[in-house]
Amino acid sequence: MKEKNALARPDQGLQRPGFSSGFGVLAATLGSAVGLGNIWKFPYLTGANGGAGFLLVYLLATLLVGLPVMMAEISLGREAKANPISALQALAPKGQPWWLVAMAGMLAAFLILSFYSEVVAWVFAYVVKALRGSILSSDPQVTEAAFGALISDPLQSLLWQWAVLVFIGGILLMGVTKGIEALTKKLMPLLFLLLLLLCAVSLSLDKAAEGLAFLFQPDFSKITASVVLTAMGLAFFKLSIGMGTMMTYGSYFRDDQNIPLTTLRVMSADLCVSMLAGIAIFPAVFTFGFAPAAGPALVFITIPAVFSQMPMGQWLMVAFFVLAAVAATGAMLSLMEVPVVILHERFGLSRPKATLLTLSLLLVLGASCALSNSALADFKLFGLTMFDLFDFVSSNIILPAGGIFIALFVGWVWGAGKFRGALTNHGQLANEKLANAVFFLLRYVSPLLILIVMLKGLNLF
Repeated sequence: MKEKNALARPDQGLQRPGFSSGFGVLAATLGSAVGLGNIWKFPYLTGANGGAGFLLVYLLATLLVGLPVMMAEISLGREAKANPISALQALAPKGQPWWLVAMAGMLAAFLILSFYSEVVAWVFAYVVKALRGSILSSDPQVTEAAFGALISDPLQSLLWQWAVLVFIGGILLMGVTKGIEALTKKLMPLLFLLLLLLCAVSLSLDKAAEGLAFLFQPDFSKITASVVLTAMGLAFFKLSIGMGTMMTYGSYFRDDQNIPLTTLRVMSADLCVSMLAGIAIFPAVFTFGFAPAAGPALVFITIPAVFSQMPMGQWLMVAFFVLAAVAATGAMLSLMEVPVVILHERFGLSRPKATLLTLSLLLVLGASCALSNSALADFKLFGLTMFDLFDFVSSNIILPAGGIFIALFVGWVWGAGKFRGALTNHGQLANEKLANAVFFLLRYVSPLLILIVMLKGLNLF
C-alpha cells in the first residue's frame, strides 16, 4: 500500500543508481561545491565588493544559512531516494504544493548553466591559449587584450560553449558511478596541490602584503545591504544549494553516510579552495597593477601573470587551466543532473533522451549568454546583459528564495523528529545536539535572515 502522504508518482519502484563508496560521496559532493565558483566567482566578487569585509559576511552567511540548508537538502534527498520534485511530493502532506520549490530550482539550474557554461568555455579556451604560450605575461595590457579578444568573438564564444556542453553531456550519459563519481574521485585532489604552488609563488611577489591586507583586513564601511545579498548569493551558488542539486546528490547518498560530517568537510574544503584562490590572485593584482574590481575577467588576466614568474610557468599554467576545467566539470555535472534526473524519472524519458533534451535547451538558452560580450552586447533587460541578468536572477533571487522554502519545509512541515533521525542515521550516530542546533537555525534563523537580506538587497524596503 502506498504511503498516505505520498502523491502518485511515475518514478515509484524505479531502480536508482547511487554512489558506490563514502569517499565517492564526498568527492562527488565536493566536485559540485568546489568549482569555478571558488576560482572564478569568489575572487572577482571579493574584489568588486571591498575585500575582507565581503569575505567576513560570506563566512557568516555560509555558517548561519548555507550549511544548515545544505544539510536539509541532502537529508530530504536521501530520505526520499528520488529527484527533487518527487522527494518534496513524497515528504509533504498530501495536496501541499512544495514540489514547486523544486521546479524553481530546476529553472535556476538552467539559468546558471546558461552563463556558467560560457565561463567554463573560457577556461577550456585558455587551455589552448596556455599551450600556445600567448597569454604568459605580467603586462596587464597583454592579458586583458587576450581575454577581450576571446569574449568579443561571437564564433569562438559559441563554439567553445557548445563543445563544453557536449563534453558534459557525454559524461552524464555514462551515469552516476562511472561518470560523475569516477571523474571527481581521481582529479579533484590535484587542484588543491596546484593552488598551493600558486599561493607560494604569489606570496613571494613584491606587493603580496597589500594583497593579503585587502583580503583579510576588513573595511566595515564598505559593507552594504547589496554586499550582504551578494555574499549570501555566493554562499548558495558555491555550495550548490537552493536549486535542487544537493537534494539530487542526497538521493544517491548511502544510508550509512554521516550527513553532518560530509557537509562540514565539503564546506571546509570549499572555503579552503576559495582562500587559496584569493591568496593566489590578490598579491598578483597589486604587484602587477591590475584592478581588484576587474569583474569576471579578474582570474583570466591575473593567473597568467603569476605563472610568468615561475620556472616552467607555461606548462604549469596549462596544468592549472586543465584542472580548473576539471573543477568546473564537477560543478556542471551536478547542475545538469537536476533537470536530467527530473526529465528521466518524472516525465518518463530515458536517461539518454533526458540528457539530449537538456543539452538542446542549453545550446539555445546559453547562446544568449555566450554572445553577451559580442553580438548581443547592446541587448539589455533591466540594464543587464543576458549573462549578468541570468547570474543576478539565479544567485540573488531564486537560490535564496529556494533556501527560504527548504528551511521552512524542514522546520515547520517535515519536523524535528524526522530531521534528527536523518542526521543521526536513526540513532546510530551521536549527532543529536548538532541536529537540534541546525533545526533551530532552519526553523527560526535562516529563513528570516535570508528574507531580510533579500528584501534589503533588492531595495524593497
